[in-house]
Amino acid sequence: MSTFRNPVGPQPSKVYWRRRLMVLLGLAAVIVIVVLIIVRPGGGENAGADDTKKTAAETTPDAADTAAAGPVECNPSVLGLAAVSDKGEYQAGETPMISMTLTNNGAAACTMNAGTDVMELVVTSGPEQFWSSKDCQTDAAPAPITIEPGASLSTIPIAWDRTRSTPETCDAPDRPAVTAGGASYHLTVKLGEIESAKTKQFLLY
Repeated sequence: MSTFRNPVGPQPSKVYWRRRLMVLLGLAAVIVIVVLIIVRPGGGENAGADDTKKTAAETTPDAADTAAAGPVECNPSVLGLAAVSDKGEYQAGETPMISMTLTNNGAAACTMNAGTDVMELVVTSGPEQFWSSKDCQTDAAPAPITIEPGASLSTIPIAWDRTRSTPETCDAPDRPAVTAGGASYHLTVKLGEIESAKTKQFLLY
């Protein structure tokens, strides 16, 4: 007969049953601990994925915060500058009104200085320079602007009195007039590092 079912010894049988029950409980506890170590509830890939999502959420900039930072400084490579005259031909006695137009060809708004301190309009004919807005400029000042993508801004036109300018003749009462009679002149404009890619041609009569 099996000693497992019918324990043999000097002690009552219930003592042996109690001892065997304690051994079985101990074995069961060991098995449970081993299973928990292997399975690790709450750990593994899901926990790692949650940590990754949390880290990504913490490090990804908020769109509102990015927008609140405001426009960045304009990159000259995305800006276009064009020379402008109010007419293509001027009869005797008519004064050319000249200016410039700035266009943001980029994808985002940007800021820059568009003041008279960095602005210059130059009139030439052939290789010769006849007039520059810098020669007799006074009270030059910066003018910070923000220009939206695709937008164009134009400066207030200034009059060219059809005379030759030099820094030395700014206060001269009668500066010599330039040649007219159908003579061709070209306007070039500059704004800081940017210069118009093309000149604006006009004729003086």
